[in-house]
Parts: sequence; C-alpha cells; structure tokens
Amino acid sequence: RYCYERNLAVNPQGGNTGLVGGSVPVFDEIILSTVLMNRIISFDKVSGILVCQSGCVLEKLNEYVEEQGFVMPLDLGAKGSCHIGGNVATNAGGLRLLRYGSLRGTVLGLEVVLADGSALDCLASLRKDNTGYDLKQLFIGSEGTLGVITAVSILCPQKPKAVNLAFLGCQSFAKVLETFTTCRAMLGEILSACEFMDEKCMELVERHLKLSNPVTGNPFYVLIETSGSNSTHDEEKLNNFLERAMTSGLVVDGTVATDDRKIKASCHAQISDMLWSLRERITEALTHDGFVYKYDLSLPVGKLYDLVTDMRARLGQSAKNVVGYGHLGDGNLHLNITAESYSHSLLDAIEPFVYEWTAGCNGSISAEHGLGFKKKQFIQYSKPSEAVLLMQRFKAMLDPKGILNPYKTLPSSS
Repeated sequence: RYCYERNLAVNPQGGNTGLVGGSVPVFDEIILSTVLMNRIISFDKVSGILVCQSGCVLEKLNEYVEEQGFVMPLDLGAKGSCHIGGNVATNAGGLRLLRYGSLRGTVLGLEVVLADGSALDCLASLRKDNTGYDLKQLFIGSEGTLGVITAVSILCPQKPKAVNLAFLGCQSFAKVLETFTTCRAMLGEILSACEFMDEKCMELVERHLKLSNPVTGNPFYVLIETSGSNSTHDEEKLNNFLERAMTSGLVVDGTVATDDRKIKASCHAQISDMLWSLRERITEALTHDGFVYKYDLSLPVGKLYDLVTDMRARLGQSAKNVVGYGHLGDGNLHLNITAESYSHSLLDAIEPFVYEWTAGCNGSISAEHGLGFKKKQFIQYSKPSEAVLLMQRFKAMLDPKGILNPYKTLPSSS
C-alpha cells in the first residue's frame, strides 16, 4: 500500500533461483522478499492438504510432510533454495509432473496481496469449489505481475512405500522414444518420472563434478522412476519392462536401484541419490563449462531432440558444447549451449532461430521457467496477439499503476 500510494515499483523475490530474470530488479525497484514468511499454517493428515506461507523452502516442506507420510507434488533441482510462493508464481514444473501434474491442478487456494495493498483471501482447502471464476489460476504463473502470493494451500499425495530407479543406455533417440512408449505401457500407474539426457551431459557431469556414470559409452541415457505401494508388485512390473527393453534391443545397458527390503535402506537411498544426481546436477556441471545460453522448451515428444541436432549443425565450432536433456514424460527439452564467454554474435545465431524452430512445431518457448525479463519480448512465438492483449488488460485492471514486477512477462504496451 505504501508503494502504491507513492508510485514505487515492487519486485517480489523468493529463493531467487529462477532462470529468466523474473525475480531480479531491472532498475530501481524495491525488493519485497518473502524469506521471513516461512510458517507452516496447517496440515490435514486425512486429506493431505498443506497450508503454508509463501516463503517456505520446498525441501523443508517436503521433509515436513514426509514425516506425516506424504510428499510434495513438486520436486526441483533447486528445492533446497526455492520458495513455494515462487514455485507457484512461476508455475514450476519439475521432476514429478508426469505423476502428479502441474501446480495448476495441485494448488487448491492462494492468499494474494494486490497492487493497492488489499489482501485477496482465496485460501480454500477444498478439492471441489465450483463457485464462479477460479481466480487463483490468474496468479499461478503470473510471475508476480498481478499480485504477491503470501500463502498457499496445496494438495500433497501420499508418500510411496516403494520407489525404484532404472538408469538405462540407448543407442539412438529413436530408441529413447520407443523405451518411453514401452515403459509407459508396461509400468502404467507406477511410472513417476521419465528423464533423458545425451552423452554430452554425462561427459560434463563426469568431468566437472567427478560423478561416476555406471552405464558408459551410450549416446543417450534414460532415467525411469517408479513409485507405488507394493514393492513386490512394482519390482515385478519393472523387471518385466527391463527384460522387454533389453531383449528387443531398445536398451543396451543399465543399472537398477530397487526398493528390496533385503538391501539396507541407507544403501538403496545412496544408490538412488547417486543416479538422480547424474540428472539433477547437469545444470551445475554446465556452469563449470563456461557461459551458458539456456532454453526451456515444450515440443512434440517425437521432435524433442531434433532441435539439438539442428542447433549443433547451425553453430558448428562457434559453440563449445550443445547439450539436450529434460522431461521425456511431458515433452520438455532443456537445450543448453556453452561458450568460453558471452558472445553477442553467438546469441544472434541462436535467437530468434530457436524460437522460430519451436513455433514451427507448435511448441512453447517456455515449458516451465516462465518468461521473466529475458523472454518477454518473444511471447508472440507461443501466444497470438489477441491473447497477449487480453493479458495486458488483466495487468492494467489489477495493477493500474504498473508497480508490480515491471518489465517482466509481458511486452510493453504499444
């Protein structure tokens, strides 16, 4: 309210782990940090509904609900730093989306402070509420441009009793796609994650982070996780899938961490953590390789890796490394390009080519990271002008003075 009355711009900031500059001030905005808003308000052990303030760190929330027999429906590489409010504000995707869906489905209610300082209490804890417009959806993914999220009500699934991991090597991306189709058909309801990465990713993880890849010498790798309630049943399904994948030539090598009770739980956890680290720490490894140009794209699954191949051919020796990895289960490619240092000419070779290529496949230029400051001027590659105009009208209605996270998400009105 103070800022609204004095026309002072406000930049909401949580864990500041975003990758598109959404939480970073551009000029002289006042940073409004949620770091002290870290209280868990309530948790219902029957329904699994958690109500908490927006500054709660995702990993801390997961630890809390795990003690009650539940898990957060969201899991990210940045979970040790990111805030749940920022996760919701950016509609973060992450590693569990294949199993539990997006935050648009698991967030039940929000408390939001509007631009003029008034509080909007839509902090419902109901699975079903069909009374008028679903206002919370306006703020999920709005990146702090329409209001500041101060509290969240979120539905947490029960903690799976059995978790298994398989790390597999494939000789081509066509085999990766066939492996995904087969695992989805054979694992069905217990499939909780399906990630892929290319050999360049693994080389960087091994070289810069000294991690050990148990399945070497493959152009592509697939990480499959199952989560269920019966370890015997789940292991049988996983073993049947692995037998099919190996005998049909989809997979040439692999390693498995099964939730076998004969193995010490700590040993199983260590193997699982090691396998997940190979995927989750790719971003960290890339930062050691030089300046990184990062792209987060949604594409038809069949075309997911074509962009990486085309970009390598386009850039040639001007890039140090061009790597591709991401969430196979939901068609989300993370395209990363490294160079010794920032180069404007290299950026010109990448953009807008990468967005034109994506638009040509009817993809999205931002699958889960948002638009922030870096990508707002490219929104037209994923949204028609009519949609952008309607978004600008929402912004003008809820924030008439334009004080909330200015210069972010939406292109400037003409």
